[in-house]
Amino acid sequence: MGLDDDSKFITIGENIHTTRVVRRKGKLVNERSNGDEAVRYLDVNKKRRYLVIPEKIKQTQDYQEGRVKHITIAIQSAMSGQGSEADEGMKYLCSLAHRQINAGADFLDLNVDEISVKPEEQQTAMQWIVQTIQSISTVPLSIDSSGIDTLKVGLETSSNHQGRVLLNSASLERLDALDLVRQHDTQVIVTAAGEAGMPQNSDERVANASQIVENALAKGISIGDIFIDPLVFPISVDAEFGNHCLDAIRVLRQRYGNEINITGGFSNVSFGLPSRRLINDVFINLAVDAGADSGIIDPVTSKIQNVLNIDQGSRPYQLAKEMLLGSDLYCKNFLRAYRKGELQMQKQVKGEE
Repeated sequence: MGLDDDSKFITIGENIHTTRVVRRKGKLVNERSNGDEAVRYLDVNKKRRYLVIPEKIKQTQDYQEGRVKHITIAIQSAMSGQGSEADEGMKYLCSLAHRQINAGADFLDLNVDEISVKPEEQQTAMQWIVQTIQSISTVPLSIDSSGIDTLKVGLETSSNHQGRVLLNSASLERLDALDLVRQHDTQVIVTAAGEAGMPQNSDERVANASQIVENALAKGISIGDIFIDPLVFPISVDAEFGNHCLDAIRVLRQRYGNEINITGGFSNVSFGLPSRRLINDVFINLAVDAGADSGIIDPVTSKIQNVLNIDQGSRPYQLAKEMLLGSDLYCKNFLRAYRKGELQMQKQVKGEE
């Protein structure tokens, strides 16, 4: 199926999420000469800078297990308003936003759910991040949260001056999110989640997604303002998870035609596996072929024109494709090729895992 000549792939930049981590032993975390452990990055002027990891982060389970929640650090530091730490947090967030926009993001997805377990602190952080990012962004925001009140605060804070905001997301288990869509005249991502849990196969995805789409249309939401997320699960857990999603995309595209948008958090498919960029890029291609015209992705590492022009005849592509389509049970062939160093794509960026 794929995109036709008049279609544009809509990229929803996924990087400003408090869930995001970098590895303590990875290339981005360094110990500085003064003993501080910090995440290195380039600011908007391409100057090397360092986001220091605070002591309170070092007490967390994530840190102890080797994961650094760098977005959480940046937001907490910037919100503190305390001198150089706040300034560094702001520079880090500005860099993230600009990198995604420069790489072609059409929306910037903002999620602060893991900033705190307290709903009121999540809402305060959402208000702050929306005000902060929309002041520097040239593209509209996607307001993302598992809490309806946090979504509400995000939408109330949004100005829409860059374009119409996207609400991420509505589902059968929270239909009241559709009322926020109408109230604030936003676009909306609707998911294939059921009223009481996640879908188990493609049929359940289609049934759930169709039901929430019909609810949205009944409320007067335009079909062109709806993005369906069929839900992407890790292929390392079940060899059929890729097919469940792709089959649902095909049916939903046929059912609703070209006006509706079909998106997804495609990087979820590679969770727990090496060579994640390769897997993500191959799955994006498969999803586009099935009928997707959008993705909640990292536009910096998966720049869509490069993704769609990938060499589909290469051995790495074929190995990933076989795994994603369920013919490489337990990912055995893919992992064997990885251990042998056979998954490097031509012109691939070094250190992509």
